[in-house]
Amino acid sequence: MFAVLSVEIRKLNRSLAVLLAVAAPSLIAIFTFFNLLRGKAPQPWEMWMVSAIGIWSFFMLPMSVTALTALVAHMEHGPKSWDHLRSLPLPRWRLYAAKAIVVLAVVAVMSGATLVLTWGAVTLGTTIKPNLMPKGPLEVGVYAATMGKVFLAAILMVAIQLWTALRFASFVPALVVGIGETFFSVVATSARAGVFFPWQMPVNMLATDTWRLNTALGLGCGLGLVVLVLAVVRLARREVL
Repeated sequence: MFAVLSVEIRKLNRSLAVLLAVAAPSLIAIFTFFNLLRGKAPQPWEMWMVSAIGIWSFFMLPMSVTALTALVAHMEHGPKSWDHLRSLPLPRWRLYAAKAIVVLAVVAVMSGATLVLTWGAVTLGTTIKPNLMPKGPLEVGVYAATMGKVFLAAILMVAIQLWTALRFASFVPALVVGIGETFFSVVATSARAGVFFPWQMPVNMLATDTWRLNTALGLGCGLGLVVLVLAVVRLARREVL
């Protein structure tokens, strides 16, 4: 399994995945930086960090997952290398499990980078305008725990996107699913049933209603792992992609 994972990591290093992993969190940091410079009075650290988590979980995370899963799948679909990979003397499920692990790892790194780069953006901004230095404590543990919940709640969304991207040779179905579901998530933000919608589960980690938070986290993580395992099993049994 480690050999398969090592190959997947090397493939990512030769792709645009690294650029995506840096660009998405950086855009949030850039937005935070210029937004801070427009300010007239200092704001608490909580406002900047929670806002970054909200932007990430609400919009940037779904779009990043859409792009990343399409990219990972196209590395095999593009050169039509599935026949070669599936003929190797190793269990087929490892091929798909490795891709799932790598995708989740990249999403986790991007989530952490969002917090770090946002902190850096605020720190840089306040060196230019010291009078805007954030008030209150920088509760790193709280923000990291919240972002961790966002990541766990996003597993179901990742599983659906990755399954779609690996199932179809064309990248269009995966893009349609990702963009379409993100659109409906945005326009139906206030919908009470949004807690059951995979693309809204991550942002529900910021909800003040404990029921919404726990339901979204339980479904996003628990059901997400089930769907991920099911995707790996079903894809491994297919003879033709």
